[in-house]
Amino acid sequence: MLAVLCPGQGAQTPGMLAPWLELDSVAERLHALSEATEVDLVAHGTTSDADTIRDTAIAQPLLVATALATGREALGSSVPGVVAGHSVGEFGAAALAGVVSDADAVSLVTVRGRAMAEAAASAEPTSMAAVLGGDADEVAARLAALGLTPANVNGGGQVVAAGSKDAIDALVAGPPARARVIELQVAGAFHTSYMAPAVDALASAAEGITRQDPSVTLLSNAEGAVVTAGDDALSRLVTQVANPVRWDLCMERLLELGVTGILEVAPGGVLTGLAKRAMRGVPSVALKTPDDLPAARELLEAHA
Repeated sequence: MLAVLCPGQGAQTPGMLAPWLELDSVAERLHALSEATEVDLVAHGTTSDADTIRDTAIAQPLLVATALATGREALGSSVPGVVAGHSVGEFGAAALAGVVSDADAVSLVTVRGRAMAEAAASAEPTSMAAVLGGDADEVAARLAALGLTPANVNGGGQVVAAGSKDAIDALVAGPPARARVIELQVAGAFHTSYMAPAVDALASAAEGITRQDPSVTLLSNAEGAVVTAGDDALSRLVTQVANPVRWDLCMERLLELGVTGILEVAPGGVLTGLAKRAMRGVPSVALKTPDDLPAARELLEAHA
């Protein structure tokens, strides 16, 4: 069984779309998806610098459009056994599962990105930091003592903490034993209660979106649950903005489902890296450039 995974914010890099635009079919999809948002996805994916595409309002639609355009190219007529997405990647996963159209996924995530940026700007200074290594209980205790939320539990000894900037600074200055802490360059404390205003904005935008029940197995990144109803899938897309991502539980569920191969759509690399530690022995391909398409199609032939 093949799993198709869509990466989250932070996976984007300057110029990542340039090689993909050499494929007419991918270029057509990207130009079409640009029409679903006021963001010039092609320009930001080719000429914008790192600081520009770090902006939440730009990064999120850019990532989802890239995931969908490259995922459709790789899959062709193949049908994956299961799809899942990390954080904003869940919007791409929902579209690949047939819950919403590609255009609606990009349109919704554009609202999400802007609303999250506005929520971060209107709150007290907040931030996020990756905690790498350390004892899990000691890490949890340190975050609790500082009033921080484990916003992303990614498995493989990686937790992303989120909360007030002062608390993140304290975590960086005093990390848990045997752990390394790296502050992330993000607009604010995503997947925490600080994002509550963004939930309201996204819920309003989602009301008019047509949804269908998933046509393939779709996992929720809230706890790795299998989502079977379109209404539930859309509701989860809305509420996950202010709730933690449990990617560790998603990987556990992938193993329980019997996944034998993993394809991470562009800009791939992060999720396959986590899987190599938590899903040892499961072959994977990360789409980074069109040069990865032959390996992806071999994987599809063997596992789809």
